[in-house]
Amino acid sequence: MKDGQTIGEWLKWDFEVNGNLEIRNNNCSLIYWERSDKSWGKYEHDSKGNETFYLDSRAYWEKREYDSNGNRIYYEDSTGIITPRTPEVIEHNGRKYQLIP
Repeated sequence: MKDGQTIGEWLKWDFEVNGNLEIRNNNCSLIYWERSDKSWGKYEHDSKGNETFYLDSRAYWEKREYDSNGNRIYYEDSTGIITPRTPEVIEHNGRKYQLIP
């Protein structure tokens, strides 16, 4: 791929015939999309399939973190929105413990 070239351009994707371009990983999670106007977005996921990062052609991005149960505990984006980390709480033998990062 050349610098500045989208995946659709590199693939010579025919948007009129094929529609929007979508690429998915082995778990069927969307990892890249592209439209005929050359706008695009890409995603990263953790080992459990949770979306951890998103970036698009407008330079907008989102970052997420999850606890061991898959609950979102942190969110941040390029507009300055931040949801503070939520401490993870586990239960063992009927007692609850807060995990300290």
